[in-house]
Amino acid sequence: MSPDASAAHLLGRMAVLEARVRHAVFVRRADDPGADDPFRGLYLTEEHVDRILEGTVPLPPSDPQIGTFLADLEARADADEAAGADVRLRRLARSFGLDAVDVELLMAALAPDIDSRFERLYGYLHDDVTRRRATIGLALELCGIVPASAPARQKLNRRGPLVAGGLLAFDDLDRPYLTRSLQVPDRVAAHLLGSDQFDPDLSELLVDVPVEPGDEGEGAAVTRALRSGAELCFLREKPGSSGRAAAVAALDALGGAAVVLDLARLGPDDDPAAMGRTAAREARLRGGVVVAGPLEVLIERGATAVRAFAELPVTVMLIGRCSWDPAWSRDVPVLVEVRPPSAPRRAELWRASMDGHDLDGLDAGEVTRHFRLTPDQVLRAARAAHLQSVVDDAGITADSLRAGARAQNAAGLEILARRVQPAVAWEDLVLPGSTLAGLRELAARARNRDRVIDEWAMRPGGGRGRGITALFAGDSGTGKTMSTEVIAGELGLDLYAINLATVVDKYVGETEKNLERIFSEADGINGVLLFDEADAIFGKRSEVRDAHDRYANMETAYLLQRMESFDGLAILSTNLRANLDDAFARRLDAVIDFPMPDPGQRRHLWDRCLGSALPRHDDVDLDFAARFELSGGNIRSIAITAAYLAAEAQRPVAMADLMRATQREYRKLGRLCVESEFGSWFRLAMS
Repeated sequence: MSPDASAAHLLGRMAVLEARVRHAVFVRRADDPGADDPFRGLYLTEEHVDRILEGTVPLPPSDPQIGTFLADLEARADADEAAGADVRLRRLARSFGLDAVDVELLMAALAPDIDSRFERLYGYLHDDVTRRRATIGLALELCGIVPASAPARQKLNRRGPLVAGGLLAFDDLDRPYLTRSLQVPDRVAAHLLGSDQFDPDLSELLVDVPVEPGDEGEGAAVTRALRSGAELCFLREKPGSSGRAAAVAALDALGGAAVVLDLARLGPDDDPAAMGRTAAREARLRGGVVVAGPLEVLIERGATAVRAFAELPVTVMLIGRCSWDPAWSRDVPVLVEVRPPSAPRRAELWRASMDGHDLDGLDAGEVTRHFRLTPDQVLRAARAAHLQSVVDDAGITADSLRAGARAQNAAGLEILARRVQPAVAWEDLVLPGSTLAGLRELAARARNRDRVIDEWAMRPGGGRGRGITALFAGDSGTGKTMSTEVIAGELGLDLYAINLATVVDKYVGETEKNLERIFSEADGINGVLLFDEADAIFGKRSEVRDAHDRYANMETAYLLQRMESFDGLAILSTNLRANLDDAFARRLDAVIDFPMPDPGQRRHLWDRCLGSALPRHDDVDLDFAARFELSGGNIRSIAITAAYLAAEAQRPVAMADLMRATQREYRKLGRLCVESEFGSWFRLAMS
């Protein structure tokens, strides 16, 4: 087998074309009544043409010698392909459905891009110094076809395989049909000459999705779809799953190539239809499949943009999280639900990604067990953890692994919520034992949900998601937000705080849209959602007395349904538990009450809020301060106010500062300051 079988075959076809060009030149000279015209061959002298063509007797396109040479050439190509060679021109013809005439027309258009002599010869045959590419008329003539042949003309219309497949393009569309120039795109010429580089027009959209050992499991359903002969597949992603990884794993198992596009990178001026055609041509050149997503990007641009990809003349795999609309394509797609990799599989990926790094006995898979990441995100998270350890000049730790996983969160939710980096731990909480036990149970539930739901098959029915939802109920300042931050820190997750009071909109339907945006963004992150002021929308559904009541009930009903399908960890906080709807409370996984602290807890809170760095006067009496019925948030506020009073006086904080600050806090709360409560500090506090 020749190592350059593809190039030899292409050059052999070029030799056939050259023989036909020679014949065309011969005919021009023989039939030209003005051969002696001094302006004939203005840009190319007769002697120059002779030098280009010397050494060969011109033969007509139908001459038996050309037919014999062509038959021998194709026979050698048959033998080379049987021996395993990739003869690109023949493979291209099969992939794009080209017949013998199509190939001849393609070669006529391609010749100037391979051999510059054809530029001059075409210019001579056109008798026009500016026409250096084959026109439609000249290409038909070189193929021995009468220009008036309707079937031949159809091969060069926009529905013919050459033009529809993007192998030929026309210049000078304003000229008469036969004098329009034919051009072969650079990518097609480069492919036939042996280049495997992707089309530069796709460079901004192309993504490289590595295939890791074991990914066949995620792509098993996709593999079955491809083996069934499906031309259109829609891979619907679940949170934590990757349609791209599943598609690439399936194609790798079948030995196919993939042109993977990230449609989120489409610019506002990019034409999806043009990108789709270019991607389809690239896939057919490689004998592969177009994998494109997210579909939601195309949906935003209208159904025409979706159809531009769904109806490409190549196998297409579209990826998204929405439901498929039958109006988007003439063909019926194969619908595949792509599920996230199991926790053991993610653990394997983590361990493989960290192979070669010194973890000092740390199990990367176990530390990150509760993070729902796609295979590609695991690789990126492992890389981020390694880079962070280099910056910190320390080994890879559990914190750096979790930080790498958090780094894969999309930034979209930060537009709708306030991102909080957890900075407190369990020892910072001052709560009753029952409340602390409930919080630890909630953290354990989040940490082990993959094992319980997936491995132990304890999945709830009725369309419920895999998420965990809890309600923190208690007066303001009793530690609800701080407890959420502790849980997020325990799990190594970010906290996203959302004030539901800002979500409610007076216009019909806008509240639901705001909520859907939040949940859609939250589905793609590993984090804890804190819905503050939940009673603003989760209040008891009322009897319908007017249109306002009706739409308020619709908002609550929508939220109940959306909460059930949510796959993350959501914590709702409210000051008014009694106002919550019973149906909503039934759907919660945990309800944790935060009572006002008792005197012992209040003394602990006073000591914790004043801290060890703040200098204290000897008269500070924390037992007396604990007599005031205040929440932890109030005590914290008082401690800060007292610290400012002491700082201004340039002395340690004294009991008088605490009492004055307490009086100011009472005033904020609208409570009366009575002498029986403040005791001997009453006059000083009121001064």
